[in-house]
Amino acid sequence: MALISSRYAPAHISPKGPGDARPTALQVVKDEGLLDGLSGKTVLVTGANDTTGLETARALHMTGAKVFITTRSVEKNATAVQSIIDSNGGEKGGIEAITMELGDLSSVRTAAREFLSKSDKLNILVCNAGVFAQSLERTAEGFEKDFGVNHMGHFVLFQEIRATLLASSTPSFNSRVVMVASTGHRMSEIHFDDVNFEHRAWDPVLAYAQSKTANIYMANYIDRTYGRHGLHAWSVQPGGIASNLVGSEEAKQALYNNPAVFPYVKTTTQGAATSVWAAVAKDLEGKGGKFLESMQEIGVWTGPEEKRVDWTDSGYAPYAYSEEKENKLWELSEKLIKYPSSL
Repeated sequence: MALISSRYAPAHISPKGPGDARPTALQVVKDEGLLDGLSGKTVLVTGANDTTGLETARALHMTGAKVFITTRSVEKNATAVQSIIDSNGGEKGGIEAITMELGDLSSVRTAAREFLSKSDKLNILVCNAGVFAQSLERTAEGFEKDFGVNHMGHFVLFQEIRATLLASSTPSFNSRVVMVASTGHRMSEIHFDDVNFEHRAWDPVLAYAQSKTANIYMANYIDRTYGRHGLHAWSVQPGGIASNLVGSEEAKQALYNNPAVFPYVKTTTQGAATSVWAAVAKDLEGKGGKFLESMQEIGVWTGPEEKRVDWTDSGYAPYAYSEEKENKLWELSEKLIKYPSSL
């Protein structure tokens, strides 16, 4: 089966750095003819207080859909909402914020209930929020922070709103889940016998990588299990952006000062483009379960070992598609939170 491509693939062949010909999130909306084109639809974007999450929500708001965003504080909610309103000609409707801490599952469940009290439909869920912990930390439930926030928080959120996603699906617009993953997943499979680093040395890269592999498995499982019911899912590699996950200002500047890397760096609006494409593109209707990067489906990574962590080298790890491991993660996640799922 041929890989899914798009009109934007050629713009990614020879990138020239931030602001080059690679599309922005808003350009995707315009090219799809969706300015005010999704009126009546509802979108939820996690971690939308800055960088790619904010730009994803900003572009999706221009579709006329009702957009809900989550951030970790009331103050961040207000700032993000005002930013989106200001960029949309002062239009105040169609955007609401909910406070949610993914590292506290009680907060996730409370946020889900708040969302469901405000909306009886959900057509697009973008799981954008994430962390790259710099030291070993634990969530409220005792999960290693990367695994707890990046995977378990989104897993519980999906469980809480799954029925609404399914009920909102229509033949002309199947519901979609977009999991923002990372090239970093290539650094580690999931260690099912020790996902929380209780019996092995913690490493920031391996912890983050494991959580991003989990994001891909979650998207694959959702699409395989619920696709026939009109709910599809994609995993997305946004590209190189000087986001908060990069770390210090010195680390961010290093991206711009490295001549081998600089051409591949994107602006935050360019970094949000693949997520928005996955969320709204007509070419993707009724499809899912694939790894998207640079506005197209990407195949398995075949590069040399020294490029495993190099995000300028495209492709997903050979272990990213394993029905056995996807099922195993789903079952483990249910067990960890004592939250069985049923269709």
